[in-house]
Amino acid sequence: MARVLITSAIPYINGIKHLGNLVGSQLPADLYARYMRQRGHEVLFLCATDEHGTPAELAAAKAGKPVAEFCAEMHAVQAKLGEGFRLSFDHFGRSSSPQNHALTQHFAGKLAEAGLIEEVSERQVYSHADGRFLPDRYIEGTCPNCGYDKARGDQCENCTKQLDPTDLIEPRSAISGSTDLEVRETKHLYLRQSQIRDRLRDWIDGQSDWPILTTSIARKWLDDGDGLRDRGITRDLDWGVPVKKGTQDWPGMEGKVFYVWFDAPIEYIASAKEWTDADGRPDADWERWWRTDKGAEDVRYVQFMGKDNVPFHTLSFPATIMGSGEPWKLVDYIKSFNYLNYDGGQFSTSQGRGVFQDQALEILPADYWRWWLLSHAPESSDSEFTWENFQAGVNKDLADVLGNFVSRVTKFCRSKFGEVVPEGGTTGPAEEALVAELTRRLAAYQDHMEAIEIRKAAAELRAIWVAGNEYLQSAAPWTLFKTDPEAAAAVVRLSLNLIRLYAVLSRPFIPDAAQELMRAMNCDDWTWPEDIGAALTTLPAGHAFTVPDVTFRKITDDEREEWKARFSGTRD
Repeated sequence: MARVLITSAIPYINGIKHLGNLVGSQLPADLYARYMRQRGHEVLFLCATDEHGTPAELAAAKAGKPVAEFCAEMHAVQAKLGEGFRLSFDHFGRSSSPQNHALTQHFAGKLAEAGLIEEVSERQVYSHADGRFLPDRYIEGTCPNCGYDKARGDQCENCTKQLDPTDLIEPRSAISGSTDLEVRETKHLYLRQSQIRDRLRDWIDGQSDWPILTTSIARKWLDDGDGLRDRGITRDLDWGVPVKKGTQDWPGMEGKVFYVWFDAPIEYIASAKEWTDADGRPDADWERWWRTDKGAEDVRYVQFMGKDNVPFHTLSFPATIMGSGEPWKLVDYIKSFNYLNYDGGQFSTSQGRGVFQDQALEILPADYWRWWLLSHAPESSDSEFTWENFQAGVNKDLADVLGNFVSRVTKFCRSKFGEVVPEGGTTGPAEEALVAELTRRLAAYQDHMEAIEIRKAAAELRAIWVAGNEYLQSAAPWTLFKTDPEAAAAVVRLSLNLIRLYAVLSRPFIPDAAQELMRAMNCDDWTWPEDIGAALTTLPAGHAFTVPDVTFRKITDDEREEWKARFSGTRD
C-alpha cells in the first residue's frame, strides 16, 4: 500500500466555475483519488478556494458585501457544488485560513534569510478618490492596441494584449470610476526566482515521465528571457496575508499584503494542517504528508491543473519550496490539461457563455457530466463541448450500453427466475472467452488509470461494458430458456455478477450509478477484482436482488435544443 497526496488547482473565489474549469483539475483529480483508494492506497486529496487578490475585492464590491463575508459565502457555494459533483476531497480549505497566513509568512521569512527576497521601488497608479494604490486589475481604460474601452491594467480581454496600467488611454479606477489618478513611487518585495533557475532546470529535466504539455510549458518559461524573472510578491491591498518575516513585522512593508500568486499554492500545504476529523480534531501528523524529514519521502505527490497554471506549479511554487531551504515535499507528477471549449467558441464567465456547475446539476445528475467530461478530457489537445456530442455520449455509452445491459438482465431474471440469482447450468467456451477478454481489458484499464491516461481508461471501461452486452446478445438466454432453462440460468447468473463487477470498476467515473447498481445487487462488496473468473461468482445462487430503476435515461432532441439555446450567452 502506498501513500498518495493529490491536489487540484484551487479555484478562484470570485464566482461559480464552468465545466471547463471542472474538467481541467478537480474532476480528473477526483477520478484518480477514488481509483487509488479502491486499490487500497492511503490517499489525501486536498483542494481549497483561492480567496486573495484583486478579483476577490472587485467581486465583493460588485456584490455589495465586505470581502471577508463574500469569500465565506462563495467558499460554501463552491464546497456544495463539489459535493454535488461527488468530488471526494479529504479537505476543501481556504487560502484565507489562519494556517495559510502563518505558513505564507513562515516561507517569506525563510526566503528572506536565504537572500532570495529584495525590496524594489516601483511606480504605480494612485487614486486620489479611493485613497489607495490601484493594482493592475483595479484600473480600466481604452486599449491602445484595439480600442476596447474596458481593457484592464494588466491585459485587454478583447485582443489579449499584455498591458501596463500606464499604457491605457483615459485610465480610470475600477472601484470608483474616478480619473483623478497619478503615478507614485511605492516599495514592494520581489522573490528572486532567477537565482534558482539552474536548480529548477535540473529538477524539471529529471522528470522524464511528465506529460509533454507540462514540461514544454515549464521549459518555455525557463528559456524565455521574460519567463522566470524576479517577481513581486506583495501588493498594496487591504485583503490578504499581512507581510511579515515569520512572526516578526517587516519594516517598510506596513499595510501591505502578500500577492495572491505567492500565498495561493502554499494553501496546498495549509489545507493538510487545516484538516480535522469528524470530531473536529486536527491531524497532529499532517507534516508526514509534506515534510520529507517527517515521513513524506514515501509519499507520491500528484497535482492536477489546466495548462495556464503550469508555470506557477513547475517554477514559482517549487522556487518557494526550494528557496526556503527546508525539507518540504516537491511534486512528483503534474497532470496538466488543455482547454475544453464550448460549442464553436470558448466558455466565458464574463459573458455567461457555456454551462456553469450549478446549472449543470440543475438539469442532470452528476454522473452524466462526470462520464462525458472525463471520457472527453482535453489531454493531448483542446477538446470541445457540443450538445450533440454530449447527447450522443450519454445516450450511447450510459443508456444504450451500461443501462440497457442492467435492465435486460435484471428484468429477464425476474420474469423467469424471480428476484434471486438462479441456480443450475455450467459455464462453457463462451464464458471462458468472456473471462479472457475481461482479464485483458481490466489489465489495460488499470494501466491507463495508473498512468492517468483518462480518455484511454474511459474507452477501456466502455469496452468492458460492451463485452458484457455482446456476450448477453450472443448467449441469448431468452431463447435458450425455451429449450434449456438451466443453461439460461447459468448465463443470467454470470450476467448478474457482471453488474456487480461493473459497479466496482465504474465507481471512480460514475460513483452514484455504481452505488445504485451495488444496492440493487443487494451487495456491499467493493473488492477490486484480482481474478475475473472468481469475481464473476461473488453473487451465489439464491442471492436476492432487486430490479433497479432506469440507471440512465436518454436525452431527448427537444432537451438538447432547449439547453443549447439556454446556455448560448447570458447567464441569469
